[in-house]
Amino acid sequence: MERSDWDARYAEHDRLWSAEPNALLVETVSPLAPGRALDLGCGEGADAIWLAERGWSVTGVDFSAVALERAARESAARRLHVRWVEADLRRYAPPAAAFDLIVVLYIHMPPRERTPFLADAVSGLAPGGRILVVGHDRENPPEAHGPRQREILYTPEEIARELPGLHVERAERIRRPLRTDPAVTAVDTLVLAAAPAR
Repeated sequence: MERSDWDARYAEHDRLWSAEPNALLVETVSPLAPGRALDLGCGEGADAIWLAERGWSVTGVDFSAVALERAARESAARRLHVRWVEADLRRYAPPAAAFDLIVVLYIHMPPRERTPFLADAVSGLAPGGRILVVGHDRENPPEAHGPRQREILYTPEEIARELPGLHVERAERIRRPLRTDPAVTAVDTLVLAAAPAR
């Protein structure tokens, strides 16, 4: 989907996504000391705002002006400073070695776009910084949420290979029950990797 598609999709709803932070983000990042964080594909800002509330200095990037306006409104209401950047992730490169944490949650692109996107993201990691990548896994069942095009779905092995020069701390499939009737178990890829410390 392109920028105009996402703007239209957001405009159809008062809120497209949950206002709660992603559970895998909370689990993975809670033990870390706050620093500088970059949320790539931040949408309406729930994850970036959660990080800011915990003392992180946060930049959120998305190409939907509608989503960013909502994110900015919510962060202002909570008196939190988050830097919101409108940019297409396929052409956005973070400042080099600028972030202690980079978050990529459910950003699905064809491999020809995803590989350079992740390489650019890695270039933004400070020494010792971490990147967290979570997305719908190729084993995700058809009845669960998420895209159906096989080529844009993740596997832990593929994502780990696309994070050059990093130490992979976790690369696994996460199974999470959905509140559906009948019950469905979604399958996600989670990869956490760290840049070498100087």
